[in-house]
Amino acid sequence: MIRSISQKDTTEITALLWIIFEDMELSLLNKIPKNKVLEMVGEAMADPTYRYGMNRGIVFEHNGEIAGVSFGYPAIDESVIDEPFKKVLIKNGYAENETLFVDKEAFPKEWYLDSIVVHKKYRGLGIGSILLKEMDHLAINAGYSTIGLNVDIGNPKAKKLYSSIGYKKVGEIVLSGHRYEHLNKPLMNTRMAN
Repeated sequence: MIRSISQKDTTEITALLWIIFEDMELSLLNKIPKNKVLEMVGEAMADPTYRYGMNRGIVFEHNGEIAGVSFGYPAIDESVIDEPFKKVLIKNGYAENETLFVDKEAFPKEWYLDSIVVHKKYRGLGIGSILLKEMDHLAINAGYSTIGLNVDIGNPKAKKLYSSIGYKKVGEIVLSGHRYEHLNKPLMNTRMAN
């Protein structure tokens, strides 16, 4: 079932986010131990403005376990989404410039799908598609008519999935030294159309 994120979900969610962090080869992972990074991300999640703030995400729960998670935000928020993590870094004795993300990811005037990840044992069950559809509804409810995301050029399987549900390439971007295609799609307010 799809539901909002609560404080008790932090450990499971940060473990899933680690998959994304590793795939992106974020430089901070070479400077701070994994457990400390996950602890600090979990702490920052309590701040609603954070990229991974509880109000910015949804989870798919299956048999009491987090099977998948997705986070998104309006592009206009991008200038503030990592400030909570910087505060946690400083509190833990690290320099504020030692952040996870250094590059801007969203394109103007879109709702940005920051991350989506499904636990390995639940892949292939359609959970990712359910999370994507629900993120569309969150964007529509926030007043957005376009949703965007970045897909690694080296991941044609993911691009094929996104293309199959209406995403089209609108640009390219480099994030943490990796090339990504920026895709977006128009959103139709299906709740009003029914």
